Amino acid sequence: MRRLVMLAALLAAGPLGAQDFSAGSEARSWNLYAEQPARFEARVVDMLCAVTGDCPENCGAGRRQIGLLRAADGVLVYPNKNAQPIFTGAAVDLLPFCGADVEVDGLMLDDPDIGARNIYLVQRVRRLDGGEWVNAQSWTEDWAARNPDADGEGPWFRRDPRVGALIEKDGYLGLGPEVDAAFIEDWF
Repeated sequence: MRRLVMLAALLAAGPLGAQDFSAGSEARSWNLYAEQPARFEARVVDMLCAVTGDCPENCGAGRRQIGLLRAADGVLVYPNKNAQPIFTGAAVDLLPFCGADVEVDGLMLDDPDIGARNIYLVQRVRRLDGGEWVNAQSWTEDWAARNPDADGEGPWFRRDPRVGALIEKDGYLGLGPEVDAAFIEDWF
C-alpha cells in the first residue's frame, strides 16, 4: 500500500510532470492536443510490479502493461501507443527491454485539465549500453505471427479470432445478439 501511495504522489506532482524532455527528440508529430516531443532515459518495468511489488519474471511475459520509470525524476510513464498509425499498445515493442535501462523518443501527452498525465507514444527505443535505435512498430507483425490462420483482407481486428468470439457472444454493441438484431432492424 505504501508503494501505491508513493506512486500516486509522484504521478500527481505537478513540477515533475512539467519538465521539458524535448531536447534532442526526433519524434514525428501526430498533431494531437497536448503532445510534446519527449526523449528521455528510463528503466522498462512491469507497471503492476512497480505499483504493488507483484513481480513475475520477464515483466509478465506480455500479459501485463509495460511502463517506463523515468531516470530524471522517478516518474512512472505510461507508454500506451507505439509508432504505428493504428492505436496499438507499446508493450510488444518494449517487452524485449524488460528490466533494461533505455532511451526512448516519442510524444508525451501531459495536460492535467483533460486528465492526461505522463501518457507516452513511444516511436523508438534503444538500450543505454550502446544499442541501436529500434522503431516501435512491431505490433501488427507480432499479431500476424500469433494468428497465422487470420490472414485475408481488411484490418486486423476484423480477422482477430478473439474479437470474432466476443462479437458472436455479446454482439457488435456488446449488449447481446438480440439487441444487435433489433438495432439493425430499427436503423437499417
